[in-house]
Amino acid sequence: MRVLDLYLKGGLIMHLISITLVIMIYVIIEKFLVIKRAKANVKEFIVSIKGLVKSANIPEIIDYCNSHNTPISRIFKQGLLKHGFGDDKVREAIEMAGRSEVFNLEKRLSILATIAGVAPLLGFLGTVTGMINAFMTIQALGGIVSPSDLAGGIWEALLTTAYGLIVGIPAYGFYNYFVTKINRLVHEIEIATTEFIDILSSEEFKNQIKSEK
Repeated sequence: MRVLDLYLKGGLIMHLISITLVIMIYVIIEKFLVIKRAKANVKEFIVSIKGLVKSANIPEIIDYCNSHNTPISRIFKQGLLKHGFGDDKVREAIEMAGRSEVFNLEKRLSILATIAGVAPLLGFLGTVTGMINAFMTIQALGGIVSPSDLAGGIWEALLTTAYGLIVGIPAYGFYNYFVTKINRLVHEIEIATTEFIDILSSEEFKNQIKSEK
């Protein structure tokens, strides 16, 4: 029996599970791209920024941040834009930018978690409705059915459960994978921003800024 025939025997629930599959694939691809861009040359960027900070040329550092479309570059840029308004303003700007970037990194992760739970439940629902139909058929025939007829109705009903698990298990696995990756990336960004704040708040940097003026 062809895969398409098996799919069609599952009924409407199979189509609903397929919708969750399409959404899952979209979210997975999107998160891979977001994380890849966010991780791009993070360590190299931090080293370069530290080198530029020594020159105390704020516009040059901002231009360098603008040339890198990554979460850490956008966070650093917000801190630099507030430089001169006090250490508290710099720290506040960096923290707000950091929260915004973390939100963007975690965006749509909850969809994967939802699919991991909903897809198997839809599969179970399809199995239950399929079993109900099978037993209704048995009752309509007065209970005079062969074992093969009964087995056929049962395995057709179980198709949706299998399909729901096929979608739900990878969704759960990818959810945990992305959570781990994002948490690690956020940890690296937090360490880098803390060092950056310390540099901007240092008396040496402030004195260098004054001397440049």
